[in-house]
Amino acid sequence: MLTKSDSPEKKTSVVIIDDDRNILDLTSLILAKHGFQTYTADCACDGFELISRHTPDLVLLDYIMPETDGLSVLRQVKSGFPDTYVVMLTGKGNEEVAVELMKNGASEYIVKPFNNRNLIERLENVLKIRKIELHNRELQKQKEHLLFEIEQWNLDLKKRVREKSAALQNALEEIARSEKLAAMGYLSAGVAHEIRNPLNSIALFIQLMRQTATEPDQLEYQAKILKEVDRIDAIIRKLLDASRRTRTITSDIQINQIIDTAIEAFSPQTDARKIQVKRHYHCVPPPITADPAELEQIFTNLFLNALDAMSYGGCLAIEVFENNNRVIIRVSDSGSGITEDVLPSIFEPFFSTKNRGTGMGLPVAQRIARMYEGSMEVECTSPEGTTFRLEFPAFT
Repeated sequence: MLTKSDSPEKKTSVVIIDDDRNILDLTSLILAKHGFQTYTADCACDGFELISRHTPDLVLLDYIMPETDGLSVLRQVKSGFPDTYVVMLTGKGNEEVAVELMKNGASEYIVKPFNNRNLIERLENVLKIRKIELHNRELQKQKEHLLFEIEQWNLDLKKRVREKSAALQNALEEIARSEKLAAMGYLSAGVAHEIRNPLNSIALFIQLMRQTATEPDQLEYQAKILKEVDRIDAIIRKLLDASRRTRTITSDIQINQIIDTAIEAFSPQTDARKIQVKRHYHCVPPPITADPAELEQIFTNLFLNALDAMSYGGCLAIEVFENNNRVIIRVSDSGSGITEDVLPSIFEPFFSTKNRGTGMGLPVAQRIARMYEGSMEVECTSPEGTTFRLEFPAFT
């Protein structure tokens, strides 16, 4: 049987469970007069229903009831409702019983019969302890939450430090590359005349020797020397062009047209070696802002490297598309790929795996891309080929 006694000035909710109806009514009356909200039950089953429905602050529980013992009920209440404090009531008890009840979670132990004042005082003491313990529990939760947040902040800080450190390292590497390229410019401008003068003399004397030479071996060796002289002179011209040329920057560059112009210059090589050129322009790319000649130099260097990497009957693929207001270009070849030990160094000035290479093609191409707020990187490489990826901001 369930009953309820209401009070307009209730402060604390209490469920009273006792098989003695007189105890229930008397205790409920006393507590209601002191501002408690009371709910009463004369059996454990009904008491659990009240506890589940109202989640009270306190439970006054009889230790001895017909269908179950108070200790079992106490354990169930503390297990299911840890914020509900239990005060045990008993007419038969001793210190051993009291100790056992306290060990199992009882907050107080009151022997029947009890007087009104003593009951209220002891319940108020339990409520004070409950308030302090719940507050401490909440503080502990807040502490754990703050510790978790601090740990997350530390992890985030470590991540940001790693990112900033990596960015700084990249910046330092870029500065080093820039210094090398700048040194190249100063070097090429400063020594060009000094190198060209003896080169011209060498070429002149070899030409004079060819006029009187009759042996085939000598003529062959002299022709090779002249070819090497021409190659050195071409390298010097490229270095001087890179350091002296005035940029002509416009904002309406169509990257697909630049690519078409660059690839057209390699038509004799691609035709002679039966290399298939595939162009996949997924859209008309938006214009970008750059110097067209410098952009063409990027693709000239890439195509030259791609052709050198491929044998007879290879495939050169160029893909162009737009994503998030960025023009993206992929240049792929069917060569043998870049080995893992070489890959980190391919953008270093003067690094080359070719016997006759200058090591300036890819570093210059990457630097030009970065000058226009773009990027150039190896997207993937394997024994089946290599793909370079370039990105440029579209003109808006």
